[in-house]
Amino acid sequence: MIKKSLLTAFGLACAQLLAAQMVTKVSDPVEWINPLMGTMSKPDLSNGNTYPAVAVPWGMNFWTPQTGKMGDGWAYRYDADKIRGFKQTHQPSPWMNDYGQFAIMPVTGKLRFEQDERASWFSHKAEVSKPYYYSVYLADHNVTTELVPTERAAQFRFTFPKSDSSYVVIDALDRGSYVKIFPEQKKIIGYTKKYARGPLPKNFKNYFVIYFDKPFVLGKTWEKNKLKDGLELESDHSGAVVGFKTANGEKVNMKVASSFISFEQAELNLKREVGNDSFEATKAKAKATWNKTLSRISVEGGTIDQMRTFYSCLYRTLFFPNKLYEIDANNKIMHWSPYNGEILPGYMFAGTGFWDTFRALYPFLNLVYPSINKEMQEGLINDYKEGGWLPEWSSPGYANIMIGNNSASVVADAYIKGLRGYDIETLWKALKNGANNEGPIAAVGRNGVKYYNELGYVPFDVRVNENAAKTLEYAYDDFTIYQLGKALGKPESEIGIYAKRAMNYKNLFDPSSGLMRAKNKDGSWQTPFSPFKWGGAFTEGNSWHYTWSVFQDVAGLAKLMGGNEKFVQKLDSVFTMPPVFDESAYGGVIHEIREMQIANMGQYAHGNQPIQHMIYLYNYGGAPWKAQYWVRETMDRMYKATPDGYCGDEDNGQTSAWYVFSAMGFYPVTPATDQYVIGAPLFKKVTLTLENGKKVVINAPSNSDANRYVNALKYNAKPHTKNWLSHSSLMKGATLDFDMKSAPNKQRGTTKADFPYSMSDGK
Repeated sequence: MIKKSLLTAFGLACAQLLAAQMVTKVSDPVEWINPLMGTMSKPDLSNGNTYPAVAVPWGMNFWTPQTGKMGDGWAYRYDADKIRGFKQTHQPSPWMNDYGQFAIMPVTGKLRFEQDERASWFSHKAEVSKPYYYSVYLADHNVTTELVPTERAAQFRFTFPKSDSSYVVIDALDRGSYVKIFPEQKKIIGYTKKYARGPLPKNFKNYFVIYFDKPFVLGKTWEKNKLKDGLELESDHSGAVVGFKTANGEKVNMKVASSFISFEQAELNLKREVGNDSFEATKAKAKATWNKTLSRISVEGGTIDQMRTFYSCLYRTLFFPNKLYEIDANNKIMHWSPYNGEILPGYMFAGTGFWDTFRALYPFLNLVYPSINKEMQEGLINDYKEGGWLPEWSSPGYANIMIGNNSASVVADAYIKGLRGYDIETLWKALKNGANNEGPIAAVGRNGVKYYNELGYVPFDVRVNENAAKTLEYAYDDFTIYQLGKALGKPESEIGIYAKRAMNYKNLFDPSSGLMRAKNKDGSWQTPFSPFKWGGAFTEGNSWHYTWSVFQDVAGLAKLMGGNEKFVQKLDSVFTMPPVFDESAYGGVIHEIREMQIANMGQYAHGNQPIQHMIYLYNYGGAPWKAQYWVRETMDRMYKATPDGYCGDEDNGQTSAWYVFSAMGFYPVTPATDQYVIGAPLFKKVTLTLENGKKVVINAPSNSDANRYVNALKYNAKPHTKNWLSHSSLMKGATLDFDMKSAPNKQRGTTKADFPYSMSDGK
């Protein structure tokens, strides 16, 4: 009896401990974010390839401590020991690198301005990293640096020791830069033309203005590694340094803003966004902006780790593409054009690759933050008007990297999800232009379009790289164009060709392997064929990854595979096979391969985009409980709010958007349709406050680590057996009640009537 009561008491204590660890309500969501999530990365192994961005959502400028050499794409690495400066950055990823960057660094003692000499040891123990505030102690200089952001400006606060040799170094970097010191105004101006991706655009300069609150006792310029006597310098690599006498613990404040338009606009940006605000006032405003933006989604009933991971992922979805526009003295929206170098009216954005972000990031904006995507759609209109094409990777302008014509999906999904009030007819023309022509570079328009339109696929033997992947993505993109055309009421004579081309995926299905395979111009299969070969016919993946890239017609794919049972078995195989690979097309193991190999999930490569939707395809084959299992497994194993917390590149919010959607319990498998496919919600309650004021409440009170299966679902108190949710219905407000169990319900969602949309079904 005693033993039994002790065991009961122990069990009760354990239950109470677990309950105590559950977070019931979050009132200050920004404080749950770890901006260092994903920063323990390197070129041959990505755990996110992120940097701690100190910014406000979609700001024109971000700031980050710089541990790498200036110009290195790996701006900040968690395992680094030294900081070289604090960089204004616009960088979307280390692979794309940066543009328009410059750096600021406090120094004491000997005047050191070259990046290696000025670098200081630091420790994460003396570092505070938040989205709205960053602070670090620079040990070699005995200086604490703090910074807070606005959209186009920032404030710094340096706490110096007692010294007659305290300095702040401004590094405008190489590739053409300029600085000028105005001692009487305690002011520095300059510009940088640093630009990493492609040829320098016309009239590209990032102009900056800096003001201090303390008079200078020294002001000098420097070029490369030589100090100059003058107060003004234009050279390949220009910099400035100003000096002060400081008392122990004295705080020197600095305000900085920039502009792609002019020095005058930079001054205006500073006056408008910072003005006379104190450091603490700017900090409070930035924090309030984050909390207001984050609070659109409220989650309850998760563990501390789950809460931190959720909000850290949500933070990453709110940066890219970032604003490239500014507001002039007449309060008009203006931008510098990366296409023709002119200063023009209207919106402009940069810093996203549609190959990554069409999948979940843009659908996420359309659901939760549609007004910012309306601005982005207007920016796309200007891209087309000024450059003649829609970008596929803007960083800014047209970058010649990655594949597909996925701007079609981004445009179509926005309109189909209800965005209005912009020139959709111009975007319609842009989509048709991109779909039927090769662009000035391979990554704009459609590379290999002549073959695709004539043969129904891009052949392997015509020197068009990644041809099978391009075929599959073009087919999906054609589907999105057809969907938009229907929504716009375009005649079948105009849009029918896109419906026909949407079925081109069938041309690459190899019945002998049950997988997608490259095909030669004469119709023969490419040989030898290895489904484990990365690259070649595919993009950052192999046939096992790209076979599922039939977003528009999963039922048609299942039919090709021999029916739903074999389709589900094929999905299972992805997880049960060993993570073998053939890297011969690359001549070495790329980081995406390594990330798949070490994840212990077979051939499932969640660290890269092509296969991220695959788990949800079980819903199309009558086995939704398997999607529920693997969605939860992926959230639990592949994400954590730690420096190694991602399982591959975060990629402009896409990999984070997968998590945020999945945690809510559904995912946009097929953008440009009205549907989300159901998975398994992570929390006991999620409240989504829509822009229109309506709420979507997702209840799963019995949710737990064990209870990951959907036993039943009620939608507005009525039983809901379908494996999908309607966007238009959710926008009216909804309550979803999930009954979660530890054992799968193998009856729910198993009939064809419950399956999500597929084009060949005509639903």
